[in-house]
Amino acid sequence: MLKDFKFDKVDQRYVNFKRSDLGEQLDRLQRIVQRLDIPVLILVDGWESSGKGFVINDLTRELDPRYVRVEVFEGATEEEMRHTSVWRFWRKIPSRREMVVYDRSFYYQVFNHDERTDKKLAQRVQELLALEKMLVDDDTIVIKLFLNVTEETQANNIKQLEQSTRSQFLLSDEDYAQAKDYASHQKWFDKVLKATDLPYSPWHIIAAEDLKLASKTALGLTIELITAGIEQITLRRTSQEDLPTHEYHIEQPKLDDVDLSLKLSEKEYDKDLEKLQKEAANLVYECYTHDIAIVLAFEGVDAAGKGGAIKRLTRHIDPRSYKIYGINAPNQIERLFHYLWRFQIELPQDGDMVIFDRSWYGRVLVERVEGLTPQRDWQRAYKEINQMEKTLTDHGSVVMKFFLYIDEDEQAKRFQDRLNEPEKNYKITTEDWRNRKKWDEYILAMNEMLDRTHTENAPWYIISGQDKYHARHQVLKYFIQHLKDTLARNTQKASKMKKNKE
Repeated sequence: MLKDFKFDKVDQRYVNFKRSDLGEQLDRLQRIVQRLDIPVLILVDGWESSGKGFVINDLTRELDPRYVRVEVFEGATEEEMRHTSVWRFWRKIPSRREMVVYDRSFYYQVFNHDERTDKKLAQRVQELLALEKMLVDDDTIVIKLFLNVTEETQANNIKQLEQSTRSQFLLSDEDYAQAKDYASHQKWFDKVLKATDLPYSPWHIIAAEDLKLASKTALGLTIELITAGIEQITLRRTSQEDLPTHEYHIEQPKLDDVDLSLKLSEKEYDKDLEKLQKEAANLVYECYTHDIAIVLAFEGVDAAGKGGAIKRLTRHIDPRSYKIYGINAPNQIERLFHYLWRFQIELPQDGDMVIFDRSWYGRVLVERVEGLTPQRDWQRAYKEINQMEKTLTDHGSVVMKFFLYIDEDEQAKRFQDRLNEPEKNYKITTEDWRNRKKWDEYILAMNEMLDRTHTENAPWYIISGQDKYHARHQVLKYFIQHLKDTLARNTQKASKMKKNKE
């Protein structure tokens, strides 16, 4: 990569082109990808004082400004540090009608700020590569450019910036740190570049000794890569190749094991309710004081009692510390983005709690059963969801998933009750009746979901909702025990770290 880069043998393919002509070619491609609903993400990284701003300016100059964004990523802000490493990038991904240029890439933090150890590199890169793969699999064209300069050129560029009061603000500690120890930074950059150089989105190293030539090269490469990406994505979308019939064998489906006979009398329920609710509230506060985010996902059969369980769970919790999102079909804006985007942007910062009434699991439930998403896409979602939840728990967040289950007869009874009682009419929808007609298909999808996405770090708690008192009681008990276990592990970890320091 950088160590073996030959500055005397740079790419000369675009030397005779005008930058404006290349920009106009890119403008034509912008209209094509917009028409085809193909998002484009261009990551421009490189040495500090290597001319990234100059190149980005040329990349975007001829484009329709309504459909291009430039997002600047430097060191993570205090708010961004209170989320996972990928959260800030998810918020700024392109829609299916946009080209987005990142001034500095996903990997800038790794290049410049993270602890330089193999363990830290492996963990951070794994999360970022997973994000990159999700975008590519969702038909995003991802282009990665790295501007390379010699030690002498970087030093000269810094001097030029210092001499102008209009450009001094562009210099940062990173500029001087890299210039002071160029060789060490080059060695580390090489390691990061090699770890993140992928067959489907490789790094393109561009010599930035001559910025006009560097811009031509960046424009030319971008044109080539978008053209190739359009061809590949169009071919994939129009391919008549059928996937094999989806088969997933489960020896013992989890919903078969749910004991629907479990009951709790109203008297027993009322006896413990307030005590459990206050204990839950105290534990949420403890998580707040320890900067632990809590993410809850409620799924289940229609009319199984998710709303009632959520209401009882949050009864004594400070309403300023949590948000509840009722998830419906994606709206017009949300459909323009990766399906996980609308959930990622609502994830809590450290210390807060978010509850999703329905969640990202719609991808492998309603979207699968109703044929709203191609098979190849929802099949991929299990791995993507597991990765998202792992990234959350690796960051230190709590992820709990509750599945409330009732049988077909109980559902019919509750649907009828909702029809008969005017104050409950709002709870019944045409989608509920539609889903009921496909009961067996939904149960099949639910069993597969529960089997493939139950993990140690983000478990499913499957609860009989046949008796509402039992269900609400169980949600509270599981919630309390999970938070107790989490806080105990945190205490043990802190104690161990303290001993190691001593």
